Amino acid sequence: MNLDTSKQLLALSRKEPNARKRIRLLAVSLFFEGENRTNIAKRLNTARSSVNKWVSDYLAHGLTGLSNKPIAGRPSKLTTFELEKLSNYIKQFPALNNGGRLTGEDITRYIATEFNINYSPNHIYKLLKQLGFSWITSRSKHPKQSQESQEAFKKVSSGNDP
Repeated sequence: MNLDTSKQLLALSRKEPNARKRIRLLAVSLFFEGENRTNIAKRLNTARSSVNKWVSDYLAHGLTGLSNKPIAGRPSKLTTFELEKLSNYIKQFPALNNGGRLTGEDITRYIATEFNINYSPNHIYKLLKQLGFSWITSRSKHPKQSQESQEAFKKVSSGNDP
């Protein structure tokens, strides 16, 4: 077949950091060397149907046909309106609770009571990341703390001041 194309694809496969794309490049390279698809599948320890798909994708779309396709994943159980309501709750929680901390367990409980949807604790942190929150906790404020006493404490000399 076309040995120049085979050599180019082989060279690209050596530089490719993505292992899955590297296998696809090798399969197409072997195809252009004249190898049949069954032997390519055996050599690369893959299914013949995969090799067929990779070769046809390359012939139809070139190198872009061998790239990884985006994976959608499972859609969220919460609607966009519910996600927006959750986001507002998280933003307003410190003001509603005199500066108290919000934990993942609190968010799980809120979603269960408000939307009747149960999430695992691990998924709550993924959900927070999706909403643009980072899980960095601040120092909580005691509801009875006095701003005046804090300022007075700051003014007391410790003897180690420069």
